[in-house]
Amino acid sequence: MSTAFPKATIIGYPRIGRRRELKKAVEAYWAGRTSAAELETTAAELRVASYARLTELGLETGNYSIPASFSLYDQVLDTAVTFGAVSNRFKDLYDADGSLGLDAYFTLARGDKERQPLEMTKWFDTNYHYLVPEIGPDTVFSLANDWILRDVAEAAAAGYSVRPTLIGPVTFLLLSKAADEAPAGFNPLSRLDDLLPLYVELLGKLADAGVEWVQLEEPSLVADQAIPEREVAAAVERAYAALATNAAKRPAILVTSQYGSLGSLLPVIAGTDIDALHIDVFKGAVPAGEDLAKFGSTTLVAGLVDGHNIWKADLGAAAYKLAELEASVPALAVSTSTSLQHVPHDVGDEQQLDAQLRSWLAFADQKVTEVVTLARAIGSPGAIDAEIAATDEVLASRAGAAGVNRAEVRNRAAALTPSDFSRGDYAVRLAAQEDALNLPALPTTTIGSFPQTPEVRSARARANKGDLTAEQYEQLMKDEINRVIDLQEELGFDVLVHGEPERNDMVQYFAENLDGFDVTVHGWVQSYGSRCTRPSILWGDVSRPAPITVPWTEYAQSLTDKPVKGMLTGPVTILAWSFVRDDQPLGDTANQVALALRDEVTDLEAAGIKVIQVDEPALRELLPLRTEDQSGYLEWSVNSFKLSTASAAPATQIHTHLCYSEFGAIIDAIDGLDADVTSIEAARSRMEVVHDLEAHGFQRGVGPGVYDIHSPRVPGQEEVAELLEKAVQHVPARQLWVNPDCGLKTRGYTETEESLRNLVNATVAVRSQLEASVS
Repeated sequence: MSTAFPKATIIGYPRIGRRRELKKAVEAYWAGRTSAAELETTAAELRVASYARLTELGLETGNYSIPASFSLYDQVLDTAVTFGAVSNRFKDLYDADGSLGLDAYFTLARGDKERQPLEMTKWFDTNYHYLVPEIGPDTVFSLANDWILRDVAEAAAAGYSVRPTLIGPVTFLLLSKAADEAPAGFNPLSRLDDLLPLYVELLGKLADAGVEWVQLEEPSLVADQAIPEREVAAAVERAYAALATNAAKRPAILVTSQYGSLGSLLPVIAGTDIDALHIDVFKGAVPAGEDLAKFGSTTLVAGLVDGHNIWKADLGAAAYKLAELEASVPALAVSTSTSLQHVPHDVGDEQQLDAQLRSWLAFADQKVTEVVTLARAIGSPGAIDAEIAATDEVLASRAGAAGVNRAEVRNRAAALTPSDFSRGDYAVRLAAQEDALNLPALPTTTIGSFPQTPEVRSARARANKGDLTAEQYEQLMKDEINRVIDLQEELGFDVLVHGEPERNDMVQYFAENLDGFDVTVHGWVQSYGSRCTRPSILWGDVSRPAPITVPWTEYAQSLTDKPVKGMLTGPVTILAWSFVRDDQPLGDTANQVALALRDEVTDLEAAGIKVIQVDEPALRELLPLRTEDQSGYLEWSVNSFKLSTASAAPATQIHTHLCYSEFGAIIDAIDGLDADVTSIEAARSRMEVVHDLEAHGFQRGVGPGVYDIHSPRVPGQEEVAELLEKAVQHVPARQLWVNPDCGLKTRGYTETEESLRNLVNATVAVRSQLEASVS
């Protein structure tokens, strides 16, 4: 190894492009408007532009401080394709030479007419989603893709020595699931010894290409697993004994451990022969001295700058931690706590924000600068005193700013009593709702949004620019609501939605109408694949100045005799999908948001709305990664939902919605929400959730999804019927609802109409079967 580890680095950088260039290029390729070569050209331009920008911000071009963390879709999928880790149902995707190319890659991500894509779930405690590899005892691993070598050569040609990144072998297998063909009880981690030779071979190829540092990401080591920790520790020791040997024939290895503390696994991984270890000391504490002593000559890469939120770093506090570490280890570097893929590119793009608010913020580019600044303090404790003093002034201005603390909001929250969190007995509610709604068995509904057409998006953009009057815009939205109601009536749905054409995003729409929030123009982050969101900024105390959804919902209900759901986004999801203030407990902020939503529920009821859905798709997302920390989170998160809904009358049916998580881990909390009906993602995981519901003895209404809306494929009527029949085997039919997995905003109308028609027809068929079995 000829290059020492750099003093300043980051774990990863946003990859979608400053104006979502990657999203647009990928979707154009999917639509057949561009070629693979054109997509590759755009991707190459984005990669090199990122290297150039990081160099401008202070990372060096020749010392491997810049990670090659780009992905066309997902980093876990990249690793699966690199090592040919695909299950039998995808075996035909291999080319004749044994490789997995671009179209195979996207088929794994999106499925095709014959098969569903890989399951998708949350990436640790973030709003990013990863694709879950499927591995069985006979999965044949091979080096099936060489994109990682191509990226290294491309960077070198542009003058940059970059650090290629892969998911580490232990995390990769812990994140995988057993393939359909695997026997009961099979654990993908049992294939570790079969996978390691491929990692060794790839490290050799990277060394031959002149690469001196490689990054292997092991975030699963900061999370409690279903298997005993001693087994995880043994896997870590075995993996890095294999990978770190023969240093002359491999690059130096950086192992990263973002999203929390390694705990008792820190001395295990630090005691191997890896060359550098990244630890998250923003979210986790500075390790004990005896653990730091395990590092020996291994460089400690301190994740001091928060990669998961957008507030300016407290440089003084970070410098203090840095000094503690420097006194205990011989080799030290500074980094972000996580990849910067979770934050937007540049605060400088948001000139429309209030100047004082903007001064409190640090997006990806500003965080790189903070890392570079902190690195200057290594060996020179006073070198950044001026920067610390300037940051202290900003932090003080934030603490005292108008709107950050509002007495009327805090007094209302302080006056809450236990009765404010309870709706009373479910049996009483059920009887009242059956009388009020008179729904058939297996009632059908959708999750909320309908496709947002180019015309709808254009109308919103023109209204924002002032090219449409308020009256003109309102009429266009009403026309779309009419269309959506008519379509649902024609298809035969039982509980309707207004389609949400007026909403740009399920969180941003509320943020724009609540005090204490601001929104960005270019603050996009990747949620999954080509899907991007703009998290709002929750910076102050929250309240609702006026009704938000009532006029639209009331208008939709006037068009039909069937019940129309009022649609609200729940308090936990609003927090999870925003950048939230970090100066008070999350539970306090959640209750403020819940009280604002409670007022909206009251106004919807007064307008005659009988069904109200409060979505909490992110409930699982914020769950702490360590079991010992989870009960406190579940208590405040569940209570904030109940606070938002507990004022509803017994005859008002409260729905909620959850998606893309391992629901079994929080089934008690889902039950604790006390919603009358809960819709849950289930199509992509092929109804796995019904086993958890059955084992728990879930008693209230539940709608396990039968249509995966995150894929363009149209499920056939027979496929939907099979899923429903499986659900009925495990959950009493009287409790079951029929619905898609999630909202339909991102889909087109042609595929949506066909899919929903199949959903309703399948429901009618299964209803008939149930009636026949009773008679």
